[in-house]
Amino acid sequence: MTQPRKIIIDTDPGQDDAVALLLALASPELDVLAITVVAGNVPLPLTELNTRKIVELSGRTDVPIYAGCAEPMDRKLVTAEHVHGRTGLDGPTLPDPKIQLQPEHAVDFLIETLRTTPDVTLCPLGPLTNIATALQRAPEIKENIREIVLMGGGFFEGGNITPAAEFNIYVDPTAADIVLRSGIQTTILPLDCTHNALTTAPRVAAFRALPNRAGPAVAELTDFFERYDKEKYGSEGAPLHDPTVIAYLLDPTLFETRHINVTVETKSDLTLGATVADWWRVTDRKPNATWVRNLDADGFFKLLTDRLATLP
Repeated sequence: MTQPRKIIIDTDPGQDDAVALLLALASPELDVLAITVVAGNVPLPLTELNTRKIVELSGRTDVPIYAGCAEPMDRKLVTAEHVHGRTGLDGPTLPDPKIQLQPEHAVDFLIETLRTTPDVTLCPLGPLTNIATALQRAPEIKENIREIVLMGGGFFEGGNITPAAEFNIYVDPTAADIVLRSGIQTTILPLDCTHNALTTAPRVAAFRALPNRAGPAVAELTDFFERYDKEKYGSEGAPLHDPTVIAYLLDPTLFETRHINVTVETKSDLTLGATVADWWRVTDRKPNATWVRNLDADGFFKLLTDRLATLP
């Protein structure tokens, strides 16, 4: 039998991060070595608390959690309470978690683990600060990183925090630039893909109908999360951005991809954090990432609902 794929999830929950964590923890094809936490959607004390709540909801309290960087590499933290609410996880009322953080800093954990454990896939769902800091401090860890599969960026869809920039990249464009220049095999799930993963009423109803705790909790998360996108875009629901990373690992046939050059703007006040994706290969810049343009939304939500049904 094929061995489960070893992954480390780096996250900043966020309702959609929470759904991604539940999908990963419900999938036996994935060996979740650990979850590392970064500041992003809300400050670090809330992202680490939210991570612990979601891991406890999943029943997978065997998975260790490490808190990481509280600030981007070279700028002040930008957060997104206007999208995710004051706690970052507004919606359901989840109990205070009993599971505790590991004492080690997430960056130290990443370095120590990736020095000794081969063939690990990193799954960043938020700003890339933890990953880039680890690469800067210990560039040799690249040898044991199988792939980085991340949610971030947008080209055809533009940005969602500025006209040009997607939130995860905008929060720490320097970190994103370090990752994309690292030479590590990288797959990017941008807004161009994730804006097709909309939580329509029938899809949310399917979550709510699951006879467990996780399904109704996800419905409550999306009930809160989608209010912002419905008002902003006039759409039927909200895009579940981060779970696409996990779905891509589980079934890449659901996605349309192209291997291209992707560059991050790190200087301009006007377009800071923009991801310039050479989809049409009009430059001579060497391809450095697999850019995901689209997904089979029905297949994605079926996969997600089926996996959530296996949780407590």
